[in-house]
Amino acid sequence: MPMEHNPNLDSPSYSTTEYHLLPDQPGVYRYYNSDGELIYVGKAKSLKKRVASYFGNSIGINRKTRRMVKEIKKIEFTMVNSEFDALLLENNLIKKSQPKYNILLKDDKTYPYLLLTKESFPRIFATRRVIPSRGTYFGPFASVKGMNNVLELIRSLFTIRTCKLDLSPYKLREKKYKVCLEYHIGNCLGPCEEFQSEKDYLNEIEQAKHILKGNLGVAKNHFKEAMQEAAERLAFESAQRYKEKLDLLEKYQAKSLVISPSVNSLDAFSIVSDEKFAFVNYLRIKNGALILSKTVELKKRLDEEPSELLLTAIIRLRDQFQSDAKEIIANIPFEDEIEGFQITQPKIGDKKKLIELSLKNALYYKKEKALLAGENEDKKNRVLRQLKNDLSLSELPDHIECFDNSNIQGTSPVASMVCFLNGKPANKEYRHYHIKTVEGPNDFASMTEIVGRRYKRLLDEEKPLPKLIVIDGGKGQLSASVEALRALGIYGKIPIIGIAKRLEEIYFPEDSFPIYIDKKSESLRLLQRIRDEAHRFAITFHRDVRSKKAFGTQLTDIEGIGPGTAEKLLSHFKSVRKIREAEKEALESLIGKDKTEKLLIHLQNWETAE
Repeated sequence: MPMEHNPNLDSPSYSTTEYHLLPDQPGVYRYYNSDGELIYVGKAKSLKKRVASYFGNSIGINRKTRRMVKEIKKIEFTMVNSEFDALLLENNLIKKSQPKYNILLKDDKTYPYLLLTKESFPRIFATRRVIPSRGTYFGPFASVKGMNNVLELIRSLFTIRTCKLDLSPYKLREKKYKVCLEYHIGNCLGPCEEFQSEKDYLNEIEQAKHILKGNLGVAKNHFKEAMQEAAERLAFESAQRYKEKLDLLEKYQAKSLVISPSVNSLDAFSIVSDEKFAFVNYLRIKNGALILSKTVELKKRLDEEPSELLLTAIIRLRDQFQSDAKEIIANIPFEDEIEGFQITQPKIGDKKKLIELSLKNALYYKKEKALLAGENEDKKNRVLRQLKNDLSLSELPDHIECFDNSNIQGTSPVASMVCFLNGKPANKEYRHYHIKTVEGPNDFASMTEIVGRRYKRLLDEEKPLPKLIVIDGGKGQLSASVEALRALGIYGKIPIIGIAKRLEEIYFPEDSFPIYIDKKSESLRLLQRIRDEAHRFAITFHRDVRSKKAFGTQLTDIEGIGPGTAEKLLSHFKSVRKIREAEKEALESLIGKDKTEKLLIHLQNWETAE
């Protein structure tokens, strides 16, 4: 096994010009950028030769890899005993750090397990939290349904308690427990009142463990022998119960896809890919039965070969589902023999059929992802196309910007602009505005100012203009916005509309009559959503500004705290709420101990008054 990675003990560091100093040994190498961020983890039979391949002749190296190489500032490595150990260590490091240039396996679900508890009269139940000290975990299961089927089978075959009582010998001697309904309906034999011995209970647990491990044959033999033994004793009722359990187990096994008696235990993998993603299906076979099927998506990062992608998936999926199968089959050949692995590509027989089944699952998953992506794209474009038709636009409005003002009783006037790209909010493009040139509550003049400021900046920075401008308001706000566009010489180049809240009327410039879009129309709902988002964004900003202003005034009323200290607090903590929630030490480090004491007393009095 690979040595445990410890950067303090086992991380020789080299620059990109010293790669020739790396050892000619198997291991794992790590690339870091100028910020010290781990950007790539790789494995190698020879660290020296593999790393040199990145920095030597660039012919044959793809564009994405060249871009990564430009970022590399430091190289670290860990030597291991074999290529197989390097595979395992690479997998652990990628899972822990998720470097941006490594293959990303898009599967972040928390899978369910069945836990056999470590206690007197152990219990078996489902959980997603793995705490090794609690007992033995079986799984993970690829689906909750599959896990529940196994749990239901076990509870049908064995009388395992479901209560949470402490059944330690000391507690049982106290005789404080009484049997519950589970006992009376036959699902439990009453160990809480010592109606069932711990030895008999543990015998059933042993048989349940075989089923949890997938060894159904052992459990079947157990019930068959018990049935025959009861029949020999002429205990026909007991024999009938064992026969029913045996039938139940065989029925469950029949539901599992039996591959072939000639196929014992192995892992089957297949891969299909497109330009950006690869799709890998994993079939786990145990005792001739298919017990697990899982398909995952891998995002390509550096134009990796299919064999490299599949090997990554094999390591991660076998680790995730705790497979110990000695044999692995795949739908593509592996030219290089990998120590510790036997990966073959079957050409005929049952194993070939198994690979065809795996490939069928991978192809289906790929098709479903493409259909889903297409449906989402169609839905998005359908709404935008409908909006284009409803507003008689010349272009698809895939870039929409919406403006709104906010002032309450004429105080702290502010405005907002929200941006929607392809029908979805582009939060990074949202903008807040303090009104600078307008005195008092004047929504029209404020709208002229912010629209003018926004598009003057875009023109100065030579950034693309939107395909549609939406103004939250009626004819007055729309006319004010048009005035700003005229001043910039872009009126007529960008479609602009106003949307009035009362009747959801849509106004066009220089047209005194509004249009009405069907209230059930998806295009109107999109406009409403954009308008409401702009309003929310403006109101939130306005409240924050008013709160800061009020708080700043309160602060400067405190003896010893002037405008500079108030500004420092607001600049550092960004909001009043964060100042109130700040630790005393954080405040002291910013404004000193004396001012902090005065501030805390003031905050306490202010909160009491509120």
